[in-house]
Amino acid sequence: MRVTQSMLSNSTLRHITNSYSKLGQLNEQMNTGKKFSKPSDNPVAAMRAMGYRTDLNRIEQYQQNISEVQNWANSTDDALNQVGLALQKIRELTVQASNGTLEGDQRSYIAAEVSQLKEQISSIADTQIGGKYIFGGTKTNVPPSKDFSQATGQIEVEVFSGIKLPLNFEGAGLFSDLVGDNGEISKLVNSLNANASEEEIGQYLSAIDVQMDNLLSARATIGARQNRVELMDDRLSSQKVFSTRILSDNEDVDLEKVIIDLTSQESVHRAAMSVGARLIQPTLMDFLR
Repeated sequence: MRVTQSMLSNSTLRHITNSYSKLGQLNEQMNTGKKFSKPSDNPVAAMRAMGYRTDLNRIEQYQQNISEVQNWANSTDDALNQVGLALQKIRELTVQASNGTLEGDQRSYIAAEVSQLKEQISSIADTQIGGKYIFGGTKTNVPPSKDFSQATGQIEVEVFSGIKLPLNFEGAGLFSDLVGDNGEISKLVNSLNANASEEEIGQYLSAIDVQMDNLLSARATIGARQNRVELMDDRLSSQKVFSTRILSDNEDVDLEKVIIDLTSQESVHRAAMSVGARLIQPTLMDFLR
Protein backbone atom coordinates (compact mmCIF):
# COMPACT_ATOMS: atom_id res chain seq x y z
CA MET A 1 0.00 0.00 0.00
CA ARG A 2 1.34 3.38 -0.98
CA VAL A 3 1.72 5.79 1.94
CA THR A 4 1.13 9.35 0.89
CA GLN A 5 2.00 12.62 2.54
CA SER A 6 -1.68 13.21 3.18
CA MET A 7 -2.00 9.92 5.02
CA LEU A 8 1.02 10.74 7.19
CA SER A 9 -0.36 14.20 7.95
CA ASN A 10 -3.83 12.94 8.85
CA SER A 11 -2.44 10.16 11.04
CA THR A 12 -0.10 12.54 12.82
CA LEU A 13 -2.85 15.07 13.45
CA ARG A 14 -5.19 12.35 14.72
CA HIS A 15 -2.62 11.11 17.22
CA ILE A 16 -1.82 14.66 18.36
CA THR A 17 -5.55 15.30 18.89
CA ASN A 18 -5.86 12.10 20.94
CA SER A 19 -2.82 13.17 22.93
CA TYR A 20 -4.47 16.53 23.65
CA SER A 21 -7.61 14.71 24.76
CA LYS A 22 -5.67 12.47 27.14
CA LEU A 23 -3.78 15.47 28.52
CA GLY A 24 -7.09 17.24 29.09
CA GLN A 25 -8.50 14.22 30.90
CA LEU A 26 -5.46 13.90 33.16
CA ASN A 27 -5.50 17.66 33.81
CA GLU A 28 -9.20 17.43 34.77
CA GLN A 29 -8.45 14.59 37.18
CA MET A 30 -5.55 16.58 38.63
CA ASN A 31 -7.72 19.64 39.23
CA THR A 32 -10.82 17.88 40.58
CA GLY A 33 -9.26 14.87 42.27
CA LYS A 34 -11.98 12.71 40.69
CA LYS A 35 -11.74 9.89 38.18
CA PHE A 36 -14.64 11.28 36.18
CA SER A 37 -16.49 14.60 36.00
CA LYS A 38 -19.66 13.41 34.27
CA PRO A 39 -21.45 10.04 34.08
CA SER A 40 -20.55 9.55 30.43
CA ASP A 41 -16.85 9.47 31.37
CA ASN A 42 -17.37 6.21 33.26
CA PRO A 43 -21.02 5.05 33.34
CA VAL A 44 -20.35 1.96 35.48
CA ALA A 45 -18.44 3.87 38.14
CA ALA A 46 -21.06 6.63 38.06
CA MET A 47 -23.85 4.13 38.74
CA ARG A 48 -21.88 2.61 41.60
CA ALA A 49 -21.23 6.09 42.99
CA MET A 50 -24.96 6.81 43.08
CA GLY A 51 -25.53 3.67 45.15
CA TYR A 52 -22.65 4.43 47.49
CA ARG A 53 -23.85 8.00 48.01
CA THR A 54 -27.35 6.76 48.76
CA ASP A 55 -25.93 4.43 51.41
CA LEU A 56 -23.85 7.26 52.87
CA ASN A 57 -26.82 9.65 52.97
CA ARG A 58 -28.90 6.98 54.69
CA ILE A 59 -26.18 6.44 57.30
CA GLU A 60 -25.96 10.19 57.95
CA GLN A 61 -29.75 10.30 58.45
CA TYR A 62 -29.50 7.38 60.88
CA GLN A 63 -26.79 9.27 62.78
CA GLN A 64 -29.07 12.28 63.06
CA ASN A 65 -31.83 10.01 64.39
CA ILE A 66 -29.40 8.43 66.85
CA SER A 67 -28.37 11.88 68.05
CA GLU A 68 -32.05 12.76 68.59
CA VAL A 69 -32.66 9.57 70.59
CA GLN A 70 -29.53 10.23 72.62
CA ASN A 71 -30.62 13.79 73.44
CA TRP A 72 -34.06 12.61 74.55
CA ALA A 73 -32.63 9.75 76.60
CA ASN A 74 -30.11 12.02 78.34
CA SER A 75 -32.76 14.64 79.08
CA THR A 76 -35.16 11.96 80.32
CA ASP A 77 -32.53 10.48 82.63
CA ASP A 78 -31.66 13.91 84.03
CA ALA A 79 -35.35 14.72 84.57
CA LEU A 80 -35.99 11.42 86.34
CA ASN A 81 -32.96 12.05 88.52
CA GLN A 82 -34.48 15.38 89.57
CA VAL A 83 -37.76 13.59 90.32
CA GLY A 84 -35.83 11.13 92.46
CA LEU A 85 -34.24 13.91 94.49
CA ALA A 86 -37.63 15.56 95.05
CA LEU A 87 -39.19 12.23 96.00
CA GLN A 88 -36.41 11.49 98.47
CA LYS A 89 -36.98 14.88 100.09
CA ILE A 90 -40.72 14.17 100.29
CA ARG A 91 -39.97 10.87 102.01
CA GLU A 92 -37.78 12.63 104.57
CA LEU A 93 -40.54 15.16 105.26
CA THR A 94 -43.08 12.33 105.59
CA VAL A 95 -40.89 10.65 108.19
CA GLN A 96 -40.74 13.91 110.13
CA ALA A 97 -44.50 14.38 109.92
CA SER A 98 -45.15 10.84 111.17
CA ASN A 99 -42.91 10.81 114.24
CA GLY A 100 -45.42 12.59 116.52
CA THR A 101 -43.03 15.28 117.73
CA LEU A 102 -44.22 18.09 115.50
CA GLU A 103 -46.64 20.81 116.46
CA GLY A 104 -49.53 21.96 114.28
CA ASP A 105 -47.66 24.85 112.67
CA GLN A 106 -44.66 22.66 111.88
CA ARG A 107 -46.85 20.12 110.13
CA SER A 108 -48.42 22.88 108.04
CA TYR A 109 -44.92 23.95 107.03
CA ILE A 110 -44.20 20.39 105.95
CA ALA A 111 -47.47 20.27 104.02
CA ALA A 112 -46.50 23.48 102.21
CA GLU A 113 -43.04 22.13 101.38
CA VAL A 114 -44.40 18.82 100.12
CA SER A 115 -46.89 20.74 98.02
CA GLN A 116 -44.05 22.75 96.47
CA LEU A 117 -42.12 19.57 95.76
CA LYS A 118 -45.22 18.15 94.12
CA GLU A 119 -45.35 21.21 91.86
CA GLN A 120 -41.67 20.76 91.12
CA ILE A 121 -42.28 17.17 89.97
CA SER A 122 -45.20 18.37 87.84
CA SER A 123 -42.97 20.96 86.19
CA ILE A 124 -40.34 18.27 85.52
CA ALA A 125 -43.06 16.24 83.81
CA ASP A 126 -43.39 19.15 81.36
CA THR A 127 -39.72 19.00 80.32
CA GLN A 128 -39.26 19.91 76.65
CA ILE A 129 -36.69 19.35 73.92
CA GLY A 130 -37.03 21.52 70.85
CA GLY A 131 -40.55 22.50 71.88
CA LYS A 132 -41.66 18.88 72.36
CA TYR A 133 -42.71 17.39 75.71
CA ILE A 134 -40.58 14.33 76.32
CA PHE A 135 -43.05 12.73 78.78
CA GLY A 136 -46.16 13.51 76.73
CA GLY A 137 -46.37 10.22 74.87
CA THR A 138 -47.43 10.76 71.27
CA LYS A 139 -48.94 14.14 72.18
CA THR A 140 -45.62 15.95 72.25
CA ASN A 141 -47.28 19.35 71.82
CA VAL A 142 -49.45 19.07 74.97
CA PRO A 143 -48.07 19.60 78.52
CA PRO A 144 -48.43 16.23 80.31
CA SER A 145 -49.33 17.96 83.58
CA LYS A 146 -52.66 19.03 82.07
CA ASP A 147 -53.79 15.41 82.04
CA PHE A 148 -51.25 12.74 82.91
CA SER A 149 -53.61 9.98 81.78
CA GLN A 150 -53.29 11.24 78.21
CA ALA A 151 -49.47 11.11 78.18
CA THR A 152 -49.37 7.71 76.52
CA GLY A 153 -47.95 6.17 73.40
CA GLN A 154 -44.41 5.62 72.22
CA ILE A 155 -42.57 7.30 69.37
CA GLU A 156 -39.99 5.22 67.51
CA VAL A 157 -37.30 6.32 65.08
CA GLU A 158 -35.26 4.20 62.70
CA VAL A 159 -31.59 4.13 63.64
CA PHE A 160 -30.47 1.40 61.23
CA SER A 161 -31.97 -0.64 58.43
CA GLY A 162 -34.96 -2.36 60.04
CA ILE A 163 -33.97 -1.28 63.57
CA LYS A 164 -36.05 1.22 65.53
CA LEU A 165 -35.53 2.64 69.01
CA PRO A 166 -38.09 4.38 71.23
CA LEU A 167 -37.58 8.12 71.36
CA ASN A 168 -39.73 9.01 74.35
CA PHE A 169 -40.71 7.68 77.77
CA GLU A 170 -44.40 7.49 78.57
CA GLY A 171 -45.11 9.69 81.57
CA ALA A 172 -48.69 8.61 82.16
CA GLY A 173 -48.12 5.86 84.73
CA LEU A 174 -45.15 7.35 86.55
CA PHE A 175 -46.34 10.92 87.01
CA SER A 176 -50.02 10.10 87.40
CA ASP A 177 -49.22 7.81 90.34
CA LEU A 178 -46.96 10.46 91.82
CA VAL A 179 -48.57 13.86 91.37
CA GLY A 180 -51.84 13.20 89.57
CA ASP A 181 -55.08 14.22 91.28
CA ASN A 182 -55.28 10.74 92.80
CA GLY A 183 -51.51 10.24 93.10
CA GLU A 184 -49.75 9.38 96.32
CA ILE A 185 -48.16 12.81 96.77
CA SER A 186 -51.49 14.56 96.25
CA LYS A 187 -53.08 12.29 98.85
CA LEU A 188 -50.20 12.97 101.23
CA VAL A 189 -50.62 16.74 100.88
CA ASN A 190 -54.36 16.42 101.55
CA SER A 191 -53.70 14.28 104.63
CA LEU A 192 -51.14 16.74 105.98
CA ASN A 193 -53.49 19.67 105.46
CA ALA A 194 -56.30 17.70 107.13
CA ASN A 195 -54.05 17.15 110.18
CA ALA A 196 -54.24 13.35 109.83
CA SER A 197 -52.75 11.16 112.55
CA GLU A 198 -49.12 10.11 112.61
CA GLU A 199 -50.14 6.55 111.78
CA GLU A 200 -52.04 7.67 108.68
CA ILE A 201 -49.11 9.80 107.53
CA GLY A 202 -46.71 6.93 108.17
CA GLN A 203 -48.67 4.68 105.84
CA TYR A 204 -47.59 6.82 102.93
CA LEU A 205 -43.97 5.77 103.40
CA SER A 206 -44.51 2.36 101.84
CA ALA A 207 -46.37 3.95 98.93
CA ILE A 208 -43.53 6.42 98.42
CA ASP A 209 -41.03 3.55 98.49
CA VAL A 210 -43.01 1.80 95.76
CA GLN A 211 -42.88 4.96 93.66
CA MET A 212 -39.13 5.24 94.22
CA ASP A 213 -38.73 1.65 93.03
CA ASN A 214 -40.80 2.48 89.96
CA LEU A 215 -38.59 5.48 89.34
CA LEU A 216 -35.44 3.36 89.62
CA SER A 217 -36.93 0.87 87.18
CA ALA A 218 -37.68 3.71 84.74
CA ARG A 219 -34.13 5.01 85.02
CA ALA A 220 -32.78 1.49 84.43
CA THR A 221 -34.85 1.33 81.24
CA ILE A 222 -33.47 4.67 80.09
CA GLY A 223 -29.94 3.59 81.03
CA ALA A 224 -30.27 0.45 78.91
CA ARG A 225 -31.51 2.61 76.04
CA GLN A 226 -28.53 4.94 76.40
CA ASN A 227 -26.14 1.99 76.25
CA ARG A 228 -27.77 0.65 73.11
CA VAL A 229 -27.71 4.09 71.52
CA GLU A 230 -23.96 4.29 72.13
CA LEU A 231 -23.44 0.87 70.54
CA MET A 232 -25.56 1.83 67.52
CA ASP A 233 -23.69 5.13 67.20
CA ASP A 234 -20.35 3.29 67.17
CA ARG A 235 -21.71 0.88 64.56
CA LEU A 236 -22.91 3.72 62.35
CA SER A 237 -19.59 5.54 62.68
CA SER A 238 -17.74 2.41 61.53
CA GLN A 239 -20.22 1.93 58.70
CA LYS A 240 -19.77 5.54 57.60
CA VAL A 241 -15.98 5.17 57.49
CA PHE A 242 -16.35 1.98 55.45
CA SER A 243 -18.87 3.52 53.02
CA THR A 244 -16.79 6.68 52.64
CA ARG A 245 -13.73 4.62 51.81
CA ILE A 246 -15.64 2.63 49.17
CA LEU A 247 -16.97 5.84 47.63
CA SER A 248 -13.48 7.33 47.62
CA ASP A 249 -12.01 4.24 45.96
CA ASN A 250 -14.68 4.46 43.28
CA GLU A 251 -14.41 8.22 42.60
CA ASP A 252 -11.14 9.67 43.85
CA VAL A 253 -7.96 9.45 41.82
CA ASP A 254 -4.54 8.40 43.04
CA LEU A 255 -2.85 11.79 42.79
CA GLU A 256 0.65 10.32 42.68
CA LYS A 257 -0.32 8.10 39.77
CA VAL A 258 -2.05 10.99 37.98
CA ILE A 259 1.06 13.17 38.35
CA ILE A 260 3.22 10.39 36.92
CA ASP A 261 0.77 9.75 34.07
CA LEU A 262 0.48 13.47 33.34
CA THR A 263 4.26 13.90 33.22
CA SER A 264 4.60 10.86 30.99
CA GLN A 265 1.83 12.03 28.68
CA GLU A 266 3.41 15.48 28.40
CA SER A 267 6.65 13.84 27.28
CA VAL A 268 4.80 11.67 24.77
CA HIS A 269 2.92 14.73 23.50
CA ARG A 270 6.09 16.76 23.02
CA ALA A 271 7.70 13.87 21.16
CA ALA A 272 4.63 13.48 18.97
CA MET A 273 4.65 17.21 18.19
CA SER A 274 8.35 17.10 17.34
CA VAL A 275 8.02 14.07 15.11
CA GLY A 276 4.91 15.48 13.52
CA ALA A 277 6.70 18.70 12.66
CA ARG A 278 9.31 16.73 10.73
CA LEU A 279 6.84 14.36 9.06
CA ILE A 280 4.45 17.00 7.79
CA GLN A 281 6.68 18.37 5.02
CA PRO A 282 6.11 21.69 3.28
CA THR A 283 3.90 21.45 0.23
CA LEU A 284 3.97 23.39 -3.05
CA MET A 285 1.21 25.62 -1.68
CA ASP A 286 3.50 26.70 1.21
CA PHE A 287 6.02 28.00 -1.35
CA LEU A 288 3.35 29.76 -3.42
CA ARG A 289 2.11 31.90 -0.49
